Amino acid sequence: MTDAGSVAVGHFAAGYNCCQSVLLALGGPSGLEASLAVRLATGFGVGMARGGVCGAVSGAVMALGLYGGGGGPGGAAAKAATYARTKSFYARFVELHGSILCRDLIGCDPSTPEGLELANRERRFHTLCAPLVRDAARLSWDIAASRGFVEG
Repeated sequence: MTDAGSVAVGHFAAGYNCCQSVLLALGGPSGLEASLAVRLATGFGVGMARGGVCGAVSGAVMALGLYGGGGGPGGAAAKAATYARTKSFYARFVELHGSILCRDLIGCDPSTPEGLELANRERRFHTLCAPLVRDAARLSWDIAASRGFVEG
């Protein structure tokens, strides 16, 4: 695959939300259909419908689950391995950006009318979120590759 971060940013620039963009960039190699990825990730954009966990982070965690996740009844090992990949991703993302919360990352609370208006007026979703989308996709791809799930 070409750089997962660049692919995700391309989706973001085309109008997909942050979560959709990351999941689209990473889901294909696992067999996830694009239309399903878009529908699944819709509600996670702008920090889970404004202000919670960053949508790009959510998309990365979903993607990490696609690679070796599972672990329904009797699948404790798959769950534990996915949790470990997620913990590694969180640590790396926080090291780069200081938080996994949308409101912290964009510097305002988009769950409030004032915060959303500020974010839109200052185009924070465009200027601040593209690097978050890029890094979330790159980090999760690197983690999946390091575990042998995808070609590095």
